[in-house]
Amino acid sequence: MPNLENLKKQAKLYLRWHRDRYYPVAAQIRTVLPRFRHLTDQAVLAHNFKLSDAQELVAKKAGFENWEALLKGVHTMSDLHVETLSKPTLLAAEPQLFVADVGASCEFYTKKLGFTVAFIYGEPPFYGQVFRDGARLNLRCLPEPAVNPELRDREHLLSASITLDDAKPLFLEFQTAGVVFRQGLKTEPWGARTFIICDPDGNLILFAGRGR
Repeated sequence: MPNLENLKKQAKLYLRWHRDRYYPVAAQIRTVLPRFRHLTDQAVLAHNFKLSDAQELVAKKAGFENWEALLKGVHTMSDLHVETLSKPTLLAAEPQLFVADVGASCEFYTKKLGFTVAFIYGEPPFYGQVFRDGARLNLRCLPEPAVNPELRDREHLLSASITLDDAKPLFLEFQTAGVVFRQGLKTEPWGARTFIICDPDGNLILFAGRGR
């Protein structure tokens, strides 16, 4: 668990991001704090957001009901060994895909793959994020390919891997939506069932589920 000073700094950072109208923080506020969930990103950033709100955001992201409960948890664990307190916990990974047009990519991921736009930042957009269930993909605008297309296609270089319970139903859903597959549904030697899709920018994304 992080120490108290780091928690306070996190809360102040969220507060500053909100005041600076930093769009990515709007999605976090809306997702974590129920009273903001009905608002758009623009409305969240225009809404009154106090230090106490930022502290509640930090607490809930850490798994506590409120700031007071978080402080109590920190004090309860203060007598533990410092290595236990400072041991990091990896909560999630968010692959970053390089795309030529963030808006067009968002349309592909929402219309074809069933994702939802978490946020789009910039005018014109140069950064965004889409999500479906627990999978999140960050989209970064880059006019030119970050990886040599011939090398990527020849070596099957993946941009992201997404795991799920059973790959077949999703494969059939994508097939109906007209998604382009680089690899159809197959059972790997180790038992998993996988398929690979190719987005409009050539990013290869692997979907892998348990074998049946």
